[in-house]
Formats: sequence, structure tokens, C-alpha cells
Amino acid sequence: MSATLERPAPLPKTGPRPDETRSLRECGGLEITDLDLSRPLPSDRRESLLAAFRAHPVLVFRDQALTKEQQYDFTLNFGDIESQHVNRLIDAERYAAVHTVCNLDDQGNPSEVLRERGNYFWHSDKSYHAVPSLLTMLHAVELPPVGGETQFANMAMGYASLPEATKTRIAGLRVIHSWEASRINCGGRPATEEQKRERPPVEHPLVRTHPDTGMKTLYMGNHASHIVGMGLDEGRALLAELRDHATQAAFVYSHRWRQGDLVLWDNRCLLHRALAHEGMGVHRRVLHRTVVKGSVPY
Repeated sequence: MSATLERPAPLPKTGPRPDETRSLRECGGLEITDLDLSRPLPSDRRESLLAAFRAHPVLVFRDQALTKEQQYDFTLNFGDIESQHVNRLIDAERYAAVHTVCNLDDQGNPSEVLRERGNYFWHSDKSYHAVPSLLTMLHAVELPPVGGETQFANMAMGYASLPEATKTRIAGLRVIHSWEASRINCGGRPATEEQKRERPPVEHPLVRTHPDTGMKTLYMGNHASHIVGMGLDEGRALLAELRDHATQAAFVYSHRWRQGDLVLWDNRCLLHRALAHEGMGVHRRVLHRTVVKGSVPY
């Protein structure tokens, strides 16, 4: 498969001023500085950020110090917040939707035993739901001295660079996504019968149309089980081939976290994964996470 890099979309005319931004070329993202997200956004800045998000699937905000309440309020600028999560550390009653992602055990100590292995494999959040997530937001609260990056792969760029023969081959294909498949694919503990009943398999298009941009994007990842109407081995081999193509370095941005970073991204056209950091059992890594409800893929 070829690897021609598509140019990121230009800055929206209503977006942040050029001296407040930096392009993250690898995935078409944007870094925005000099904006305090702890304060309510004026209507013009809110529209500016929404326009920036439509044009750039990853937004990075530096030097933020947000309470859970402030992160909750900021997230609402992008839509309704999902409140249901799997195996999360919930430490706020009123703002439980702002949950903690960390490497801490039940006693609050750093641990090499991962609660959720799936975070370390390429995936799109909640693709095993009939209505998957639109946007995910992480705020860095405590960080290790080295490592722990989060990587983002632009699946629209990956699709655009496919040979025309491959695009024709995969047009109209449907993929089964499931919580059970996700557990199996990452080598985690098998899903319980209750979890299987709560999250039955769902079917989504392999090539999804982004509802805001109209661009075609590959939609798969670790939660994907198999391709409808195709033999298991053949279908899984095709999914692996497409994943490897779309996650090559030309399409991937690796975010090196700084204290106070807030990063949000578009699950409709990106895969992401966390990288393990050195000293997982020694150094704390704590981030606050919010997720915005999406729409049915088509």
C-alpha cells in the first residue's frame, strides 16, 4: 500500500489567531496556547474552538489547571457527556462522568498490573457501542518523568492513501465490534456473561463517512472482531493489513505529555493508544477523562 501524506486542513477563518496555534502535521491536529479553559468561554471563542475541532481532529491545550467541575463544564461545549464507563476509578459523586485513568492500584499506589490493557492497543473509544463516542478528552494531573505518550493515527489520511483497488475492495464492507473481542484482542481477562449481555456485538461500516467533513475514514481497531460475510482468517488479516497501513509513522502524532496538558480528539476519524512509561510500578500517571456522545456511523 502507498503512503502518500494528505495535507492537514487549513486553519478555519474563525479559529484561533496564528500566534496562538501550532500545527501537529502528522495527524492534522492543532496546538492552542494562551487560553484558560477553567473560565467559561465567550460565545465567539466557543464557536472558534468548534470550528478548529471540525478542521483538526486533535486539539492540544497547554498549561491547564482544571478541577473536575471545570473539565465537566468545558466538555459540555462539544456535546452531551457519556456517564457510563467500564472498570473506572470513580472518585467524584456529582461529576462521576469525569473519571480517573491511572496506573494506581486499589490502595492508590503505582502498579505494573494494568486495569485496562485495551488502552495500549489501537482503538476508537466505544466502537463496540451502537452509538460510539464522538470525542474524548484527557487532562494530565500527575505524570511520570519519562514516557507514557499517547499516539493518534489519522484514519482519514490512511484511507485517502490506499490504492484505488483496495478502496474498491473494501467499499460497503461491515465490521462486527464487541467488548468481548476487545478483551480477547488485547490478551485481557475474558468478558463475563453479564458484560456480554450488557454490551452485545454491534455492526459498523469499515469505511465510515465523517458527518462534519464528509471525508471517508477507516473505522476499526482493537474492538473490531471480524468482517461480515468474510471468513474469520481472511477478514482479520484484512483488518490487520489496513490497521498497519493507517498507523504507519506518516499518519501518527505521538503526544508527549506535559503537566497540565488537556488533549481532546475525534474518535470518528482517529485511532489512539497509550504507551507504557518507565517505572510503571514506581511513578504515578493520573489523568482525568471525559467522553462526548456520538452518532451512529454511516
